[in-house]
Amino acid sequence: MTRLADGELLTDAIERDPLSWLGAAHVQHFGVDTMLLVKLLDAGQRLPVHAHPDGDFAEKHVSTAHGKAEAWFILSAGAVHLGLIRDVPLSELRALVGAQDSATLLSLMHEIQVSAGDSIFVPHGMLHAIGAGILLAEVQEPEDLSILLEWTGFDLDGERDGHLGLGFDLALTAVESHGRSISEVEEFVLRNSPEGSVLPESADPFFRLDRVTSSRDFPSGFAIVIVIGGSAKLISAAGSSMELPAGSTVLIPHAAGSFHIDGDALVARPPRCE
Repeated sequence: MTRLADGELLTDAIERDPLSWLGAAHVQHFGVDTMLLVKLLDAGQRLPVHAHPDGDFAEKHVSTAHGKAEAWFILSAGAVHLGLIRDVPLSELRALVGAQDSATLLSLMHEIQVSAGDSIFVPHGMLHAIGAGILLAEVQEPEDLSILLEWTGFDLDGERDGHLGLGFDLALTAVESHGRSISEVEEFVLRNSPEGSVLPESADPFFRLDRVTSSRDFPSGFAIVIVIGGSAKLISAAGSSMELPAGSTVLIPHAAGSFHIDGDALVARPPRCE
């Protein structure tokens, strides 16, 4: 729902001219769906433990086009909770939700320290919580589908909004209840992300996120650029250039052609049209 400089909503602009924004191959594969949502998230407090359903569950039960896989690029250090340390039966999860037993819930999850430059892919169903003080750039499927397991102490009405309107007995079946070893969880974490893709191959069906640390060319395509360090220069196929200070975000339509980036930036893109 980003509003462009002329006041038009991005979603309306894309529906009006999808080929210019997304390109013919994207429209052929995905229609007018961008397949991508990008956020900057500043966690002033620890966020509640929650999970997101996969596409099959979402389509069947809430009639949406996607589930909600997501990935984070860490911009300031802190701790995150990710995945269960042991198998937790749905009945036990349901009891923890009913009791709002946050301490026990967090103790059942892996706590992972992350630093600026790390990236994390969060697959469907995996319980997670972002720690206080973390600033991150997030890429995700373009849906707002969260199953809350805690809300006490947060400005949330979990009893009303925490179960996608389905009731917790059904909603919790979309939550991953099997445990993972720390080594399994670390497979979703890339430390000190280098130049190039910062996500594991398991993220490829949902979105792409690349880091540029010096200089790189990109082909034509819908993309969102976030400058994360110092400044960067964006150069178009026609040769025009734009100086971008740290914190800048730039939306690039397919019709702008190929582009080149010099500097320290993230480039978020939809999945490949394959």
